Order: sequence, then structure tokens, then C-alpha cells
Amino acid sequence: MPSNDERVMSMLIYVSSFFTAFIGPLIIWLLKKDSSKYVDYYGREYFNFLISYVIYGVVAGVSIFLLVGFILLPIVCIAQIVFTIIAAVKAYEGTEYRIPFILRIL
Repeated sequence: MPSNDERVMSMLIYVSSFFTAFIGPLIIWLLKKDSSKYVDYYGREYFNFLISYVIYGVVAGVSIFLLVGFILLPIVCIAQIVFTIIAAVKAYEGTEYRIPFILRIL
């Protein structure tokens, strides 16, 4: 079971993403990844999530010209918000959560 500090830092990776999508989570992850495997796991998971959903957003944005993007883009945006909230809650609960539909790059 991860310590309370590890759980809070892991949760802050996701919560700070609402205010700074890249810089806040990156700072937390870089500061804590060597001292905590739990924070490292959630940091990698977040950045895989970020990369994946940027790709999905670009594809949905480009597909607006095919009129499919008007449906895909809101779905991608809502999914990103929902999965961020779920991951923050799971990180604070102390369980490892794998966000669905993301590319495992890191």
C-alpha cells in the first residue's frame, strides 16, 4: 500500500492537469519519480494518456472536414475529462488504474 504522500502526489498529477496540462504534472513526476514507484507509475500513465488523447483530438479535429469530427471531438473531450477524474480518484485510493484506450509509449 502506498503512503499517503505518494497517493496525494499521484492524485496531484491529474488534478494539476486541469490547470496546466503539461508543466504541472511534469514537475511533480520529475521530482518524485525516483523516490516512489507509485508516483512514477501514475506519471507515466498520465503522459501516455496525454500523448494518446492529443493524437485522438488531432484526428477528430481533422475529421471535421469529413463531418465525422463533429461527433468525435466532443466524445474525445468528454472522455478525457472523465478519465482524468477517475484516475485522480483511483490514485488517491491507492489502486493502480490503467486508463483505457491509451497508447503505451513511455
